Order: sequence, then C-alpha cells, then structure tokens
Amino acid sequence: MVYCAGALQDGPGESLQVVHEAGPAALYRAWVEARVRRVVHLSALGVEHGATGFSRSKLAGDRALMESGLDWVILRPSVVVGRNAFGGAALLRGLASLPVLPVPESAGALQVVHIDDVLETVLLFLRPGAPAQLVLDVVGPHPWRFDEIVGLFRRWLGWRPAESVSLPRFLATASFGFGDLMGRWGWRTAIRSNAGHELLRAAPGDPARWMELTGIVPRDIERVFLTEPASVQERWFARLYLLRPGIFAICALFWFSTGVIALGPGWDNGIALMQEGGVFGWPAAAIVIGGALCDIAVGLAIGWRRTARAGVIAASSSPSSTPSSAPCWCHGCGPTRWDRC
Repeated sequence: MVYCAGALQDGPGESLQVVHEAGPAALYRAWVEARVRRVVHLSALGVEHGATGFSRSKLAGDRALMESGLDWVILRPSVVVGRNAFGGAALLRGLASLPVLPVPESAGALQVVHIDDVLETVLLFLRPGAPAQLVLDVVGPHPWRFDEIVGLFRRWLGWRPAESVSLPRFLATASFGFGDLMGRWGWRTAIRSNAGHELLRAAPGDPARWMELTGIVPRDIERVFLTEPASVQERWFARLYLLRPGIFAICALFWFSTGVIALGPGWDNGIALMQEGGVFGWPAAAIVIGGALCDIAVGLAIGWRRTARAGVIAASSSPSSTPSSAPCWCHGCGPTRWDRC
C-alpha cells in the first residue's frame, strides 16, 4: 500500500491533523487487521526539524506508521518536479514568469527531485522482500539557490534571465499573508505561510542511503529540462499562476464594493436615478437596496471557492454587463441608459 495524501495548510475542507495524522493512523490500523504488511508512506523532507503545522502533522503521521507494526518505508522527498505542477513546483514556475524575481531574505538551497525518481523508488520498495523499517531522504543531486532554480525554470520556459531583487521580510510576510486569506476562502494556492516557511528554510537532505539501497542515480533537473522542452501550455500556466488569486480577489472586491457604495455614498444617486426612471418612494428604495445586496452576494460568491463558479456566472449574466441602447441595470443604482452606467 502507498499513502501519499497531503495538505499544505488548514482551511475549508482541509485539516492537516486529519490528512497527515488521524487519517493515515486509521488506515494503518485497518491494514493491520486486513493483514496488509508493506506500506510506503510519502512524507516530506526535514519534517523532524520543521516549525509549521505542516511539518508537525507530517511527523506525527510518520510516527504513527512506525508504531503500527507494519513493514514500513517512509520517503521524505524535497520539492518534486515533473511535467505536472503542484504546490512548490507550481510556485517556482509562477515565479519564473516574473520579469523581476523577488528573492526573499535568507532563502535556502533546494535539492529538487524528479517525479520519475520518486515513482521508481516507491515501486522498488513495494516489491516482496524489499528492505523495510527505513526513513529515506529522496532528494536531487544538486542543491540550487532559490534564484538559480527559478532561473532554471525560466530558461526551460524559453525566457531570458530576469533581474533579481532582494525581497524584504515584511513584504514576503505580506505576500504569504494574502495567500493565507485566500486559503481561508477555500483557494488552495501555494502562496501561503506554510509554503513560505517550508520552501525558504529548504531543509538539506542526504541522498546517499537512498541511492545505496535502490541503485537509483537521481536525475539532474537541468539535464531533464534539456530533453523535455516546455510547451505553450506550460508557458501560459506559468504566466497565469500568480495572476489567478489576484483576478478573483479583484472581481470579488469590485462586486462587493459596488453594493456597499450603493448603500452608502451612492445612495442619493441611486434614488435619483430610480426617480428619473419613474420609480418613487419605498419601491425606489427597495430596488436600490435589493440591487446592492445582489452585488454584495455576487462578490461574496466569487470570493468563496466553492461558489466562485456560480458567482462568476451571476456576474456575467447581470444586465449591466451587456452594452445596449435600452435601459440597463446599473450596479445598485437602478435602471438607466447605458451611457449613464
């Protein structure tokens, strides 16, 4: 059996304690009862020295397996790189798209490992008679500085080298804080505090024992990139990765703010526009309030990950989003002509 589930940070629908500790512990007990003997568990590099909830919960899951009585192998890979991009690897691609690379202070070196080496290792330890009761670092052969590995991705994507600038700690903290805020709204972005701590501390690993037991010579990422040219889709992914959280945040704030403005500073204008359209008294006030509340609801729906699709559809279906010579609905202000919207 292989356990490779993981979460980056607590949030809606995500619990580090459940995914990394309670969940696997329950599975291990079930596997013991089912007489499953061999388990390969994917942990993370440096969890024994980590200070985040991610590291602590991962380490607790490792210990639960060690105490289970199963024939276990715990693999602790560094950032895993392959054609698909998730987590830290996706963040590196996104950073590679920036014309100027912000390098956080005290950023450590990364020993990125190729996904094929990880998969080959898992298959080796699933074989009957393979060694067990092992904890192995699964890391690449070469430690890369933060700016070096991002530059490597940038060359692979076909772009010229970017200028590097030092990113003050407070700006890095603010960036990851914004990611935390998005995470609380259900957006599983890699730009969150745990990712920042884990990626920047860059715990070192020693691949010697792993190589000795498996005979695997870890692939050099630079050489792999030379044999696997980047596609147009991968370049677009890199360009849009860091824009996606901002786009949804701006859209949500736009719709939310139009509703708030209509109920506050724009109230008199909204009532005046309703009267211009022939609606007076409490019906005018009700329509302005109703329109404003609809805008606020659309903004909240776009901001919340689980309802974002419905929110975007509602926003795009709003009459005010379609130019026309006929009367249209101005956000929270009532019916007017398009040239007044």
